[in-house]
Amino acid sequence: MSEPFSVRVTVRGYETDVQGHLNQSVYINYAEHARWSLLQAAGISQAGLIGRGVGPVALETTIRYRRELLAGDEVDVSCVFEWGGGKTFRIEQTITRADGTVAAELSAVGGLLDLKKRRMVANPQDYFRELATEPALFGLQSP
Repeated sequence: MSEPFSVRVTVRGYETDVQGHLNQSVYINYAEHARWSLLQAAGISQAGLIGRGVGPVALETTIRYRRELLAGDEVDVSCVFEWGGGKTFRIEQTITRADGTVAAELSAVGGLLDLKKRRMVANPQDYFRELATEPALFGLQSP
């Protein structure tokens, strides 16, 4: 198995709370940044999704905070898509300090929304496979 897709982020001072910790909402921003970076690396753009008439939606997100993050910390945000049957998929993400310490684990459930019908599409992996130039980044085989 190959390494999960990952992006490096540096915690910025304005993202911290009064205790100097990374603000809780920013963890979701980092996760979202990694997801969109993965889509881009796989060859899927926002315009491509809209052109196909679909858009990604977040249905559920769980965050497990493990260690604090402070301004200046460099972290890697990983992103792994897990495909099951049906209309949803799971995204597992880990935020890890440069020294290897796990700071947070995020687990999300998502799907693709048909933008005209306003309903979730069946088998979202088929859309990702069709739109991606590098479907292997999603753990998918080429069509």
